[in-house]
Amino acid sequence: MAVKIRLQRHGKKNFAFFHIVVADSRSPRDGRFIEQLGSYNPNTNPATIILNSERALAWLKVGAEPTLTARRILSYEGVMLRHHLDGGVAKGALTQAEADKKWNDWKAQRDAKVEAKKTGIKNAAIEARKAAKAEETKVNEARAEALAKKAAELAAQKAAEAAAAEAPAEEAAEAPAEA
Repeated sequence: MAVKIRLQRHGKKNFAFFHIVVADSRSPRDGRFIEQLGSYNPNTNPATIILNSERALAWLKVGAEPTLTARRILSYEGVMLRHHLDGGVAKGALTQAEADKKWNDWKAQRDAKVEAKKTGIKNAAIEARKAAKAEETKVNEARAEALAKKAAELAAQKAAEAAAAEAPAEEAAEAPAEA
């Protein structure tokens, strides 16, 4: 029986959510599985991965083959590196302490990178909101200036009309006085 570590699709249309499962390769994608290892939600930024690393590593050691996407997720979580380091320990290339140190260093570096991405996304959102507010303020000021200019033109036009209306009345009043 060929055993695969693969994704099982859940969720609604255009909003997929996946379970990471160990299943017989002959069973359908969303069908029967042997064990559920975790979940993967690509809809969040960064994607949310919940994985039982120990069980995934145990399945890799007994020969389960991950699919391409599952392999990438396992690699992202460090399970593939741990499997590789355990192979090196078994062959005598390095000691368990060296393997643990390499894995812990990698894990710290990866966690820092993920945290930097999260803060970068948060800061980008804050900057975008500030830029949008500044742009909105600029547009509002331009509208206020246009309204003030239009009001000044309207007041000048009314004053001109009032002066024009008074001028013929003054001419009419002056004309009989001269005669």
